[in-house]
Amino acid sequence: MTSSTQAVFFYTPKYGEFDYGPTHPMKIGRLKLTHALADAYGLFEPPHVRLADVTAATEEDLLRFHTKEYLEALRVADEGLPEPHLWRFGLGTSDNPIFRGLYTWSALSTGASVHAARLLASGETACAFNIAGGLHHAASNRASGFCYIDDAAVAISYLASRGLRVAYVDIDAHHGDGVQNAFYDTDQVLTVSIHETGLTLFPGTGFPEEIGTGKGEGYSVNVPLAPETDDEIFIWAFEETVPSVLEAFRPDIVVTQLGIDAHWGDPLSNLRLTMGGFLRAATLLKQIAPRWLALGGGGYSLANVPRAWTTVWALMTGIEIPPELPAAFLPGFRSHGCTETSLTDPPYRTEGTRKEEAWQYAQAQVKRVHELIFPRVGVPR
Repeated sequence: MTSSTQAVFFYTPKYGEFDYGPTHPMKIGRLKLTHALADAYGLFEPPHVRLADVTAATEEDLLRFHTKEYLEALRVADEGLPEPHLWRFGLGTSDNPIFRGLYTWSALSTGASVHAARLLASGETACAFNIAGGLHHAASNRASGFCYIDDAAVAISYLASRGLRVAYVDIDAHHGDGVQNAFYDTDQVLTVSIHETGLTLFPGTGFPEEIGTGKGEGYSVNVPLAPETDDEIFIWAFEETVPSVLEAFRPDIVVTQLGIDAHWGDPLSNLRLTMGGFLRAATLLKQIAPRWLALGGGGYSLANVPRAWTTVWALMTGIEIPPELPAAFLPGFRSHGCTETSLTDPPYRTEGTRKEEAWQYAQAQVKRVHELIFPRVGVPR
């Protein structure tokens, strides 16, 4: 295969040097498990794929979105010592703890997203996956929701500076507020987020009425869903909105945030996707994207993250893998208390009144998107 058909996976063992703390839901060790599972499947061996090392984003990169004052605050926090003035930057909270290497960790995870963006912009690859990315809550001058640097906003800003049209699609259980806000007033970047409603989940935003402002009016798309939404409802809502707006927008590159916290087994959301539903959404995104930059995101079950993202990597590379987890991977997996033996899940279906209520909520939100967004971006009726 030519270089233009390569798929590139970013990873560094340096990720293991950082830790949010023993009681924090964000476990950086999930990245090592994902790399280990993909490696056990042999997904880095074919000549058309590449396992790429990670280098830290430069200050010039980070300043594409973040303020200099905020970056200085992150450098102070990098020492791991609390300073009173850091509170105004959202640092030192239970969500966004201060730990040694905080700035370095953030620069590494963002560096992979920027490197991936450069490869895609130059045509050196057709798709790339940064499993450490997708930290979509950080604002330009404030940490939020476990996120210190918004790698997606930085990478998209780079792509936009090259004159490219970028569509960002976020299927994390939590609304992609940081990325939405970064591009709320431009028509060069389309942001789409399908997530649990802000009525029941952090960050409390992401309603259909948030459509953008000025030149960006109509280019911010939100599909909130009710607790107990299962595969059937999620995929219906996805298919009723995402393909149409992306087809009308005609992006050069699609950036996706593939948080797996919408899974029924995740402790931090109330959605009820299975691995099958997640893979179906990822497959649709692959079919839509002319060039594809995939980012990780949420996922707070160590049993789910490596299985979900390894499945996506196999999809990106076009390599078929069996559902049974490789024997070589299982001892390390078991050491984290994970008992799963397959990439797939048993079927899960919400029933009764909870299902009816979730359907009604989804239908109402999709209708609002059709009313507010479709005419503005030119989706034919």
